[in-house]
Amino acid sequence: MARISYANKNAVPNHLQNLFDDMSTYGPFGSLVGAMAHRTPIFEHVFGMLTDLRKEGVLPRRYLELALVAVSKINACDYCVAHHAPFLTVEGVTPAGAENILQYEDHPEFDDIDKLVVEYSIEVTSNFHRVRDKLFDRLRSHFSEEQIVELTWRIALCGAFNRFNDVLQLDIEEEALAKIA
Repeated sequence: MARISYANKNAVPNHLQNLFDDMSTYGPFGSLVGAMAHRTPIFEHVFGMLTDLRKEGVLPRRYLELALVAVSKINACDYCVAHHAPFLTVEGVTPAGAENILQYEDHPEFDDIDKLVVEYSIEVTSNFHRVRDKLFDRLRSHFSEEQIVELTWRIALCGAFNRFNDVLQLDIEEEALAKIA
């Protein structure tokens, strides 16, 4: 059970109610949306940024979801894994493949770029102070600087979401649970 209540759409100013709807329909993120709606600046800027990034589509969805599931598995965030693993299924990764994402080196469902994204996600999450230039050279051969910046930001932000969701013990929505059952 969550440690806080969930605010409803009426808790946000009128100019943000469309953003509330947009984030509530992005996926079954009602608990997260309701939790963040308690603080308008957080709600507006974090979700505004995420919707802007989604609209621009600079980073392919598959790579984004690989990164988010890998980070969430490292941090054992059940909320984020439950919400993002189904997006990986849409991108062609089986539920078993998502479950074993951290064993990326010999993963039968991943190509070299997929493996690189997971490796980078692990390094940014667990060894951020020791990421080597050699890894960046490999990233640069597949991604633009804009994509590398977004990928790095989304990995770091996912770690923050993992902590936020777990500390507040956000409930996993029934719709999300049904997708992983």
